[in-house]
Amino acid sequence: MTVIGFAGLTHLGLCSGIAAAGQGFPTIGFDTDAALIGRLKESKLPVLEPGLDDLLKANRERITFTASVGDLARCDLVYVAPDVPTDDRGESDLTALDGLLKQVLDAVRPDTVVVILSQVSPGFTRSRQRPDRILVYQVETLIFGRAVERATRPERFILGVADPARPLPAAWQAFLASFGCPILPMRFESAELAKISINCCLVASVSVANTLAELCERIGADWSEIAPALRLDRRIGAYSYLSPGLGIAGGNLERDLATVDRLSTEHGTDAGVIRAFVANSRHRKDWALRTLQENFPVAQGRGAIAVLGLTYKEDTHSLKNSASIALIGNLGDQAVKAYDPAAPQVEFGPSFTRCADAGSALDGAEVLLIMTPWAEFNALKPAEIAKRLHGRLVIDPFRVLKPAEAKAAGLDHRTLGVA
Repeated sequence: MTVIGFAGLTHLGLCSGIAAAGQGFPTIGFDTDAALIGRLKESKLPVLEPGLDDLLKANRERITFTASVGDLARCDLVYVAPDVPTDDRGESDLTALDGLLKQVLDAVRPDTVVVILSQVSPGFTRSRQRPDRILVYQVETLIFGRAVERATRPERFILGVADPARPLPAAWQAFLASFGCPILPMRFESAELAKISINCCLVASVSVANTLAELCERIGADWSEIAPALRLDRRIGAYSYLSPGLGIAGGNLERDLATVDRLSTEHGTDAGVIRAFVANSRHRKDWALRTLQENFPVAQGRGAIAVLGLTYKEDTHSLKNSASIALIGNLGDQAVKAYDPAAPQVEFGPSFTRCADAGSALDGAEVLLIMTPWAEFNALKPAEIAKRLHGRLVIDPFRVLKPAEAKAAGLDHRTLGVA
């Protein structure tokens, strides 16, 4: 049976590798970090993804974790899939990917298909071709918090190959066909740009929703009433990104906007709309801070502010470009009590307190900000919040609380997209 390898066991590689085992394929997971491999052999996952622990447990006998790159010589198909870090400008650092790719290409058999799964800029895969190896590209579909769903039930596969008219290598074809979804081969550069194109369209939807939701807040409209009408329009669709938010975060979308901006500058094309998306995101990220300052002017010595949620979205450990982190950083010496069920340790100085649960953060605070829509926050009762909170103001961008219940509890409930 086809043996699948995954090199680089960070978020993307782990989720994809465990999903491959879930399809019934013998799978080898390789990483240069021996300590990580040791933890994985004990089924201790370093990432938070709903359903991932159960998927690993159900398929543990099919997966071998190793720190020896030579073990990849047993594979017919190897995905090179480390997460690619980005800086504050959205620029990718491909140094680690390049180093890992060279290790893999040197270790595998000449007939092994090596697939770059990490996101790269157009031109990357073609520039790394070797006459003695088969190197191709596949668009990754990772979404933090939905990685298991995306890896086990993909919508389609977008592939970058030297000649789209030729049949795919047999091992690759057999693996992809097991998922039963459309397979779209295209030239290297088209596939690399396809991922960026998808993300630009998502950013366009988010930017439209944020722009019009902000207008709703000023004219007395309610965006939650408008969005369902848009989803019923076939030109827009039921799955459009129409929920307003606090700007773009997580790193991947920002990276793609930065890539288009850079390529546009290099090749003399216009990317004004892309720069507008970036500006819109920066403006929207400060919505909570502006709302707080308008309704509760921050001044040292006043009561503490409760912040629920630190990660940039629910069901992830990631703080990358988190609106909550940016908010707290802008509060200076204002006392803040924060709770998040999964965020890593973060330091803001003596005025910042990390609480063990939501209730501890609420107790005696002047203002509550619900900055990440974790599922456990849905269980919060506005009446209970009103009892524990000293003040009345609740800033709830994602409408975690039911507005009618919040009003009945006497809370001053502020949310995105409604006056």
